Formats: sequence, structure tokens, C-alpha cells
Amino acid sequence: MSINRDIFDELFVLEIANNHWGSLERARNIVTDFSRVVRYNNVRAAMKFQFRDVDTFIHPKARNRTDVRYIKKTLDTRMSRDDFANLIEHVTKSNCIPMATPFDEKSVEFCQELNLPIIKLASSDINDWVLIEKIAKTKKPVIASTGGSSLKDMDDLVTFFENRGIPLALNHCVSLYPSEDNELELNQIDFLRTRYPGITIGFSTHEYHDWSSSLTIAYAKGARTFERHVDIEAGGIPVSPYCTLPDQCDKWFRAFHKVKEMCGAPGTQKRIPGHTEIEYLDALVRGVYATRNLEAGHRLQEGDFFMAIPLWQGQLSCRELIAGEMLAVAVAEGEPIKLESVDTPYSRNPSMRARVNSRGLPVEANGKSTVAPS
Repeated sequence: MSINRDIFDELFVLEIANNHWGSLERARNIVTDFSRVVRYNNVRAAMKFQFRDVDTFIHPKARNRTDVRYIKKTLDTRMSRDDFANLIEHVTKSNCIPMATPFDEKSVEFCQELNLPIIKLASSDINDWVLIEKIAKTKKPVIASTGGSSLKDMDDLVTFFENRGIPLALNHCVSLYPSEDNELELNQIDFLRTRYPGITIGFSTHEYHDWSSSLTIAYAKGARTFERHVDIEAGGIPVSPYCTLPDQCDKWFRAFHKVKEMCGAPGTQKRIPGHTEIEYLDALVRGVYATRNLEAGHRLQEGDFFMAIPLWQGQLSCRELIAGEMLAVAVAEGEPIKLESVDTPYSRNPSMRARVNSRGLPVEANGKSTVAPS
């Protein structure tokens, strides 16, 4: 079964989470500020929210448990469905992809209502099969984070989505907020790519010391979708150290463009050298010269020629020399043996002739290639 995974390729997921603090205005400002950075850096990005049906997500008798941080923050940052619909429209108009992490089945239905193109499965829910079954029924592409998961969790998840033909990206993730550099375990990207060769592998990160190193390493290892929490400085609300500000996101995107430039073509095929590189190497190649006067009709043998720099336009190089070829014209001692001087398949091939005639040092106007010009 062929599964189209293009939607994940080089996709940046900007996790807004609950950093809106229940304010539609603050949420819209986050989207606006980061969409400008996205547009300036010419990348594909999704703005991601977190959906919870608060009335059913928190047990009624636990809603007064403000001493439980997760319960308190869920209540403090609650937003209406209308506000979320407004935000999704704002994300789309900002030329980003709207996306959400649903934490319960009603929130999956809300993702459907909003027609979100991608759904995120949080690390905490990687083995919540009631939720996973509900998400799968949408048939939408899914990005799953693997923080804290077991190998069986990941194997089961990949098999489940592959069997249903649903595109899945698997994010390497360490669920520590924030993460220290020595906790990133970036070699896990190698492991995931080897174990799941048909799956897009990504990197969800919470480190806070810089905004380029981990992305550069992750991309070079083959990660192709990336996620960070984002926030803005506004209203006196403190920004968590694992969250990325707009100027830091700009550094993140610029690191992406730099590592793409440095890595070059995909590692699945031989790269094609550029014209400048070929010209440089051609200048280092030795040309073929006659060791003595050679007559037309003579077949080249060892001792008839030597190789030295420089290489002249139209001259045979060490790359094309084949002993036993017949000379079509006489060649004087010390002179270059040219492609046109030899009866060889190379000389009868138009593209090869054009290449040999265009490389090396230019000959003089009288057609001579003088090693020591006067």
C-alpha cells in the first residue's frame, strides 16, 4: 500500500500549547508574530494548539484540586470552541497549517469539525488505544511523539497506522521540560530510521541553550519534521525556558537552511558535482604528451607518451588514455596528444568531444599548445 507522506516533509510544528492562557487576543498575537518569522524564512510551518473537552476531561470531583498543576493549568487556560475556530481561521489566513493535539475523544471530533489537516498524538497518549482508535477513524495524517515510550509502544503504533494506510510521522522526543543538552539522545533518530525505514522521522525538542545545534544534528541524521514550543513576551506572563521566542525561532529556521545547504542532495543517491567543482578538478588532471615523434597510423604503446600538467583544451587526459589506439595524425615530440589526433570512440562521441574541447587551458590563436609561452 502506497502512503503519501509528503505533508510531513520539512514541516515545522510550532506548539502554542496553553501559552495563550485562555486569551484569544494573546493567541492571535502569537500566531501573527510567528507567521511573520515563518514567511520571512520561507519554511512550511504548522501552528499547533491543544484541545481538551474540559467538562469531561477533568473528573467533576477533582476540579477544585488546584494543587495539581495539570488540573489547575487546564482550567486556567480554557478557551471556548468559538475562540479556537477563530484561531484556526487566523492560522490559515497567516499561510500556516492549523493543527492540534486532542487529549480526549470529543476533542478528536472537534478536530474533524475544524477540518484540521494533521493531528498530533502526544507522548503521554502513545498507548491510549481508545484515543488512538478514535484518531485513526478520521483517516488524517498523524505525528506522534515518542517521549517515555517503550519499544513495543512504538512498534504497535507504527503497525497500527501502516495497516490502515494512514500517514504517520514518528518524532524522537525526550519529555523533560526543559531538556539539558546531554539529555537529547539524538542518536535515537538513527535508531528510528533504521527500525522504521518507511516512516518519516522527526524531532520534538525542549532544550534551551541554543536554537541551532540540535536541529543541525537532527537534520543531518535524517529527521524531516521538527517541533518546538513557542511563546511571546507580553502581559508580564513569564516564558518557560523550553519555549522559543520569535527571534530564537528565526535562528532555528536559519540553521535549517544552513544545514540543508551543507548536507546537499539526499543521501539515497550519488550527488551530481557542480560545474565549478568539475572545472577546478579538471585543472589538476594530467595531460598526455608524446615522448618522441610519432607518425600517423602508429598504435600507442607504453613509452610513446608521458603525462604531465598542464592540460590543454582538446588534449587527451590520463582519464581517456587507452594504449593501442591508432594515431590519425602525426604528433611531434613533447606536444600534446589531442582527442582529434586519435582514432577512438571518444573522438566520435559529440558530447565527449565538446567536454574535452572545453576543459583545460585555452590554446593559442594559431592552434598550438605551448608549454612555455614566449
